[in-house]
Amino acid sequence: MHQRIAFKMKVTPGAIEEYKKRHDELWPELHKLLKDAGISEYSIFFDEETHTLFAFQKQAGEQGSQDLGTTEIVQKWWKFMADIMETNHDNSPVSSTLEEVFYME
Repeated sequence: MHQRIAFKMKVTPGAIEEYKKRHDELWPELHKLLKDAGISEYSIFFDEETHTLFAFQKQAGEQGSQDLGTTEIVQKWWKFMADIMETNHDNSPVSSTLEEVFYME
């Protein structure tokens, strides 16, 4: 069974092109980790007015992408992205889980 997960994050004003570039060049080992964890249909959308990133993913396993922070590759990715995102003290992106209030199949 898949769960639908959504969350939001913030990108630094003026850094969305760099954010896109880095994701276009997503590291193969990070892609594999996400797939192996059961994450699919992972999309990130950008609200230019608020610099908010809206992320959606399907999750087959117990962990979503934000739960993989104990892995070395995710910690490296967070550090790589920290200069263009709002982050916590451990470089993880500040994120808020969003409650699903409507779904149509």
